[in-house]
Amino acid sequence: MADIVIRVEDLGKQYRIGQNVSGYRTLRDALTEFVGSSTRRLKNLAAGARSRSEQETIWALRHINFEVEQGTVLGVIGRNGAGKSTLLKLLARVAEPTEGRAEIRGRVGSLLEVGTGFHPELTGRENTYLNGAILGMKRAEIDKKFDEIIAFSEVEKFIDTPVKRYSSGMYLRLAFSVAAHLEPEILVVDEVLAVGDAEFQQKCLGKMNQVATEGRTVLFVSHNMSAVLRLTEEAILLDHGQIVKRGSSQDVVDYYLTSGMAQEGERLWENDPRLERTRPFRPISLRVRDSRGKQSGQMMSIEPMDIEFEYELEDDITGLRVGFYISSSRGEPIFTSFDTDRTEDFEKYTDRPAGRYISRCRIPANTFNSGRLIVGVNASSYRIRSFFTDEHAMTLTIDDTGAPGSHWPERRSGPLRPSLDWTIEALDR
Repeated sequence: MADIVIRVEDLGKQYRIGQNVSGYRTLRDALTEFVGSSTRRLKNLAAGARSRSEQETIWALRHINFEVEQGTVLGVIGRNGAGKSTLLKLLARVAEPTEGRAEIRGRVGSLLEVGTGFHPELTGRENTYLNGAILGMKRAEIDKKFDEIIAFSEVEKFIDTPVKRYSSGMYLRLAFSVAAHLEPEILVVDEVLAVGDAEFQQKCLGKMNQVATEGRTVLFVSHNMSAVLRLTEEAILLDHGQIVKRGSSQDVVDYYLTSGMAQEGERLWENDPRLERTRPFRPISLRVRDSRGKQSGQMMSIEPMDIEFEYELEDDITGLRVGFYISSSRGEPIFTSFDTDRTEDFEKYTDRPAGRYISRCRIPANTFNSGRLIVGVNASSYRIRSFFTDEHAMTLTIDDTGAPGSHWPERRSGPLRPSLDWTIEALDR
């Protein structure tokens, strides 16, 4: 039987809502806190409210139980607020559990936030040695790995500069390089890789794959389902602080994407202050639906998707066009489309009477590459008036599992991944 390196038993973490964690406190801070707490106590007594703990606490995790064998690469998925990062912080000993226990056997290297464990006043070189010492490594061991760490991070020119002067990208490069190269038995990685550029993300994923093949244990949190499927063997799905499913990565990801637990895939403009200026056009909602008609913010590249823009016209409008912009996560335009781009549609809907409408566009399968996209919306009368624009209405994640060419190991560059018709003709020699 394989060795168990992580054993979690009835683990739970409770947070107090509204508390600010600060370092140095002044007399004014202490007095303000005293007065505030006294006022809250009086209000609670007068109103006969619930107890303080019930009012101001929340369970980020509750009743978590699982085991991880040595050499396992385990994915941890779930929507925002499910408890993924809290779980990793408990396992990395960054936070203390409120209840239960987590038994960990081996050195843990963690990358939970950009520059976790770095001291801003120390240089990159000094922080590298500091992190190694925290992991229990001797100086000779760190010396052996130092050149490899710096080469991977690509910050050689700035290694003797205090890290407080680093950009977030430089911080990330060095932090990940240190965490991955100092040979911890267990590597815990949250989705900070999204901060880096695409080339560095692929470099990190390649390093994590190498770490996994060396028999070390990896816990990997990500919203990138393609990366989870490529890197992990098993996965657990968290929802509202509890494990709802564990199994093979393919089974868990499929369940997550089809159960409605993924991102909502909807944007509502109810009570938006801009609505007073958009009349007679009133935006209501933007939705993305998969091939089965379910709303989701996670889409498979190999399936078609529908983008729906629902709106209301308080008066008749002539020459209205409603559409969307698709951009990369960096804001680079990919394409724009309007509901009256075709001549026949423009002629048919030149005059749009007052009422409620949905402008729906189908995007064919095998259009997008993996990654995150930004969906913006626009409603206007060409060269007459712009009624409404929201350039960052929604974020959409594309999973390219099974996409054309996915059997080749290299990543396809660019935001599009079309399936094109090819013919191979053998010519007489």
